[in-house]
Amino acid sequence: MRDTKESRLLLVLLIAIAFALITVDIRGGKNSPVDGARQAAATVFGPIENGVSSAVDPVGNAVSAIRDSGERHDRLAALEKENAALKAKLGSDDRNRSRLGQLDRMLKLAGDGQYGIKGAEVIAIGAAQGFSWTITIDAGANDGIKRDMTVLNADGLVGRVTTVGPDSSTVLLANDPDFTVGTRMEGSDELGFASGQGDRPLRVQLLNGKADVKKGDRLVTFGSEADKPFVPGVPVGVVSRVDPSGGDLTRTVYVTPFVGFTKLDIVGVVVQAPKKDPRDEVLPPKPKPTPTPTVTVTVTPSADATATGRPQQ
Repeated sequence: MRDTKESRLLLVLLIAIAFALITVDIRGGKNSPVDGARQAAATVFGPIENGVSSAVDPVGNAVSAIRDSGERHDRLAALEKENAALKAKLGSDDRNRSRLGQLDRMLKLAGDGQYGIKGAEVIAIGAAQGFSWTITIDAGANDGIKRDMTVLNADGLVGRVTTVGPDSSTVLLANDPDFTVGTRMEGSDELGFASGQGDRPLRVQLLNGKADVKKGDRLVTFGSEADKPFVPGVPVGVVSRVDPSGGDLTRTVYVTPFVGFTKLDIVGVVVQAPKKDPRDEVLPPKPKPTPTPTVTVTVTPSADATATGRPQQ
């Protein structure tokens, strides 16, 4: 194709249209006028991503075997049974052993919190939906996934579902700058709102400006009305820094998430909320404090001093 004036004009026009659509999408948020086109794209390309993932990775089929446990009082037993089936399906290589460990721990977390989950595998990452921290998972509407469902893994809160196709879904990660979740402090029950900051710690605004909070305190999700988009009790992270109070109405703390957002693999979508708030039951055991070594000095008297009953001169 020759480089003509008409072809250059067409290229400039297409670039201008692309930037206009990106600007409209970012400013529109969840009410973006191109949201319908995005969901249509998920419908068309989701099965392709899913098919490729299944073809190259035999573990994908095993992950999809996690299903809703049914009755609440039988949920933990059902999850344990499904986990045993997954162990039989998974291979013995190092990667699959690592993923099996993730499944084991995620099912334990779900059992402790009494969350009904659908297991899923991360099949894509990136900014397909804009300049955001997102992942694509191989579970969609056909698996019972809906928008604004909580997503977790073996460590805690991963994010929430934002877009759903028949066989795949997009998840906005908790470290995204547009992500906000209500939180509750372990023990003190102080409430706040955590916001993502990309690769930096989460920023939490505590509602009580005089809250007694210190480094090492832990947070869980407070939960949303009707449990959407967030169910209660999911581990969020650990306080790493506390800003001085300064007499403000709120207090700012910074929280290191439990979840590593750059190494996500196996996740679970909460399709059934717990019957009651698990409170702090899902948090991992607190690390034991490292003992401080002590030195004891013992003075032993000499033989001459012992015989004479007085110190040696």
